[in-house]
Amino acid sequence: MKPTLVLLAAGIGSRYGGIKQMDRVGPSGETIMDYSLYDARRAGFGRAVFVIRRSIEKDFREAFLERLSGRIEIDYVFQELEDVPPGFAVPEGRVKPWGTAHAVLRAEPKVEGPFAVINADDFYGLESFRIMADFLEVRGSEDNLYAVVGYGIGTSLSEHGAVARGICEVGPEGWLEGVVERTNVERTPGGIVYKDEEGRRIPLPPEKTVSMNFWGFTPTFFRFGGVIFGDFLRRNADNLKAELFIPLVINQLIREGRVKVRTLPTPASWFGVTYREDKPRVMTALRRLVDAGAYPASLWT
Repeated sequence: MKPTLVLLAAGIGSRYGGIKQMDRVGPSGETIMDYSLYDARRAGFGRAVFVIRRSIEKDFREAFLERLSGRIEIDYVFQELEDVPPGFAVPEGRVKPWGTAHAVLRAEPKVEGPFAVINADDFYGLESFRIMADFLEVRGSEDNLYAVVGYGIGTSLSEHGAVARGICEVGPEGWLEGVVERTNVERTPGGIVYKDEEGRRIPLPPEKTVSMNFWGFTPTFFRFGGVIFGDFLRRNADNLKAELFIPLVINQLIREGRVKVRTLPTPASWFGVTYREDKPRVMTALRRLVDAGAYPASLWT
């Protein structure tokens, strides 16, 4: 069975100022999601499942299901605030989404076998999809063996503002020991830094590996993650802003010895549209890849 690709596309994109997942950045009007689908198909993924909001269903169907019919198998699920397990209710006044781990859990009805998870607004590169597809296909029967694609921190930053990044703590044999979320990560004349809670700038080594939310899982994630999400809801009943992110689930599972996570270094360069000012750079990068023959000028014709 070929692995499935799950694309997290329910985010609002507050820093970007719009629904950036639908923005056209390719030479022929492609979105970044188009490139992810194109690369995933080439790398050996069998189908794609999108996690979206109900409010963008019509636009999504027109942009992907109808346009790409017959080219790649696509399905979708919804992520909404009211999608909580039986026995739980949405706290009054809650408007924040539940986080990326919740988004992955919503895909369970549409996923069979090993699967990968990516952000819909990040360009990961063909090499990264091939590395992950190879891992998922040769993983065998090790249901508790996961993976994360690791990028060099220097290739993961925006030129237009600070970003949050998951700094990977990797053991000597390549096993992930944990992911530490650092906010306000940016490049300065003195090197790459992040700001701590006191506002101090703390240097980050240029060789550090970061997670850009490209994960490889088996269906055990749904069982483990579902239990952790229930615990999260109980602990945060009065917290209207708490979110459960994938790295938080992974860190807990690693600490408890439930899973092992292989770090998969990639030679690919990441780029994305964290800020609206990033869009021209992304468009230029894609044009260069097209000119170099990495992609056709029009992906789907």
